[in-house]
Amino acid sequence: MAFTRATPPCSSNQEPSRPRSMNPHPSPLISHPSSLTPHPSSFIPHPSSLIPNPSSPKISIITVSFNSASTIADTLKAVASQTYQGIEHIIVDGGSTDETVNIVEGFPHVAKCISEKDEGIYFAMNKGIAMATGDVIGILNADDLYADNEVIAKVASVFEDSTVDATYADLVFVDREAVSKVVRTWKSGPFKRSSMYNGWMPPHPTFFLRQSLYEKYGHFNTVLRSAADYELMLRFLLKHEINLSYIPATIIKMRQGGKSTASISNRIKANWEDRKAWKMNGLKPHFFTLILKPLRKIKQFISHG
Repeated sequence: MAFTRATPPCSSNQEPSRPRSMNPHPSPLISHPSSLTPHPSSFIPHPSSLIPNPSSPKISIITVSFNSASTIADTLKAVASQTYQGIEHIIVDGGSTDETVNIVEGFPHVAKCISEKDEGIYFAMNKGIAMATGDVIGILNADDLYADNEVIAKVASVFEDSTVDATYADLVFVDREAVSKVVRTWKSGPFKRSSMYNGWMPPHPTFFLRQSLYEKYGHFNTVLRSAADYELMLRFLLKHEINLSYIPATIIKMRQGGKSTASISNRIKANWEDRKAWKMNGLKPHFFTLILKPLRKIKQFISHG
């Protein structure tokens, strides 16, 4: 389960989206404040907790970033502090011009990192999937974090059952500045295929899938700009009917705000893409399915009102 960290940790196959400096011989990157990157040894679990079951899977965690210096240290700490040993953390950066890459370099647990211009978040996720060598793949956004240091251990235990293809869990939305302050709770509940016709979907940040299924049924469809995660889950859960397991626990803290929920206009565009996602898979939703999908969020607010 061992893997080798790339040297240097963040490679680049092409020029970043904007030059870091006009100087053709720039000086080394300025190190980031020590407050952002505590001493790495503080995140190394005790060796006695790192011995996995021989049947336990290697889990690849993909983090996509772009100018994420204000939040990515929290994400890196959340992965570095996991007690589970068999983790491969992959950073796919879009050519950041802030301190993002410099911060990543301060975390020795990162197995692979690439920083280069790309065509969007789903292109970057697909790149990370292609780089992954784990048995199971999960995605952790650059402004999100795990709820505790046993999250990946819980996920790994689910996949010790060879009949499980994917798993998901619960999620909380937190304040962008005070991540201990919960704004909304997304309690998923057990999976029923019929629920997806009532607007239900599992929270994508909690979704872990066997790599072999990506190879068999495909990656994110980059024709879609905001609903590729929804399309992927329709494809896997409804069209191909993979075996899904539910973890009845909160495993992700997600900072409030997101591409598809940032404005009314984005919500309209997202709804249009949601319809396209069903059509792409030869599936037909009920007339009320995509009306209920955003309305299901209302009760997430009520419990915190």
